[in-house]
Amino acid sequence: MTDINFILLYVANPKLSEAFYADLLGRPAVESSPTFVMFGMRSGIMLGLWGRDGVKPAANAPGGGEIAFALENGEAVDARHADWRERGLKIVQSPTDMDFGRTFVALDPDGHRLRVFAPSGA
Repeated sequence: MTDINFILLYVANPKLSEAFYADLLGRPAVESSPTFVMFGMRSGIMLGLWGRDGVKPAANAPGGGEIAFALENGEAVDARHADWRERGLKIVQSPTDMDFGRTFVALDPDGHRLRVFAPSGA
């Protein structure tokens, strides 16, 4: 069996993305260089932000995925939405109820989707 250990996002400016995610996640990077930044999650998964210009083979599909943040209930989703909106994140989907639960979507500086949700029944 194989586990996912790392999520890598290709970014235009690793230092700008480091500041964005440090604020968003409420924790500092565990590794930081001009071309690569890494954050450790409580779950053990690592989030890497790799300067797109140094990726080999070249990456040409920025913003094509999502990072999901599961919360305990719909009220927490609405509160997180208000917080992120006040921080100036671009919101591309306002809080809404979908078949899987309450959710909204914001974007990071490179257009990667950040989905916050509470599963149905939570």
